[in-house]
Parts: sequence; C-alpha cells; structure tokens
Amino acid sequence: MIKYDLNNRVAVVTGGAQGFGLAITERFIEAGAKVIAWDIDENEIKLAEKKINSSNFNFQIVDVTNYKSVTENLKKIQDKFGRIDIFINNAGISGLNTSVADYPLDEWNKIINLNLNAVFYCCKAVVPYMKQNNYGRIVNISSIAGKEGNPNASAYSSSKAAVIGLTKSLGKELALNNIAVNCVTPAVAKTKIIQQQTKEFTDYILSKIPRSRFAEVTELASLVTWLSSEENSFSTAAVFDLSGGRATY
Repeated sequence: MIKYDLNNRVAVVTGGAQGFGLAITERFIEAGAKVIAWDIDENEIKLAEKKINSSNFNFQIVDVTNYKSVTENLKKIQDKFGRIDIFINNAGISGLNTSVADYPLDEWNKIINLNLNAVFYCCKAVVPYMKQNNYGRIVNISSIAGKEGNPNASAYSSSKAAVIGLTKSLGKELALNNIAVNCVTPAVAKTKIIQQQTKEFTDYILSKIPRSRFAEVTELASLVTWLSSEENSFSTAAVFDLSGGRATY
C-alpha cells in the first residue's frame, strides 16, 4: 500500500463513522492526518472510535443538512486546530427504488437535501477557512449514477449529478487559491446504502459493472487520499471514476 503524507493536516470527513467515510478516516489517520469525523449516528461514532483507537481521531455529532450546525462545528475545529486543510463530503443516502411518477415528494426532498444541499452548505462554510491559509483539498463523493442515471433511482441520480456540477463550478472558482476541488464517482460498494436497495436493483447494478463485483471501500479511500494530498497539485474541478469499467464517459 502506498503511504501518502498527510502529516499535520486537519481533515473533516462527513459520514465518517461508517462505510466509505470510515475507510477514508482510517486511511487519513494512517497517513498522519488529524481527522474529525462528522456523523449523525452517535452509536456508529463510538464504534468507530473504538475500532480506530487513535489520538488523531476526533468526532462531532453534526447534522450536515443544518447550515447552522455546519458553521458552528467548523468554527470549533478552526478554534481548536487553527486550520482546516481537507474536507470530504461523503454523507449520503440512496432513497427509494421507484419510478419518477410514483416518487413521493417528501422522499425526493429528503434525498436532495442530504446528497446535494448539505454538500453545498459544507463547501460554502469551509472555503473561507481554506482561503485564509491559501491551501485546501475538497473531495465530494458522487456516484456513477450521477453520470449515467439509474432507473427507479431518480432522486439519487439527480443529486449525484448535481454534485458533479457543483464540483466543477467550485473547482474553477478556487483554482488560483491552491484549493483543489474534485469528485469521485464510485460504483456501488457493500455499504449500508446497498442494504437499502432491493435485490432486483442490486442485481441490475452488478450486471452493469464489467469487473463483475462491487467496489471495496478501501479502493475508494486510496483514491480519495491521493486527491487530498499535496501530490495532487494540478487536478481540480475533475471527476475521477471508480466504476469497475462501467463508466462510458
């Protein structure tokens, strides 16, 4: 395994206590970063704390769909550590598997609020801190569904497509500030999100992946760690596929 250098970096990972987020948190700590995991599930946070068992693991219980909660907790991090170098927008949910015609309005709004609005809130709030230091790395976890669209997953696909657009826009805005903003579009992995889906849906998704398997959380964590390091000194406003060959563009 390549060991990236994140020594003395301060990183925030949303949804950092489980799934992709936990794998990213672990990899960051291995690379020397101080990580603040944001999660709404206090029980998962406690389990992650026990599993990682490192003084570089910190956590805050944060509702990322609440802008006030986001800003207040970022200020606490800035006050404690004096900097915020890396921000990973990972928290998300998949939502119902149903047609557009039958999609409940409240469910649509719930998915858009967490998968898109929360990413905007976090980016909006953290960018001023990164500008102060003329350094930052933001990685937004999108999905291959955001590029290709999955049937009966309109809210999820739409929200993840919008994250790609937000990434491209913000990356261009900050290109002269030594702040890289990129997103990753993984195929489905065996996380809690896949457990929310029907077997018919997961079988369909698996059939679309030429490697004929789901992604591993550690594979995503490796890519995100590079994107979050100083070694990624040029790529910004970009989309990095981790789709097992599914991506067609």
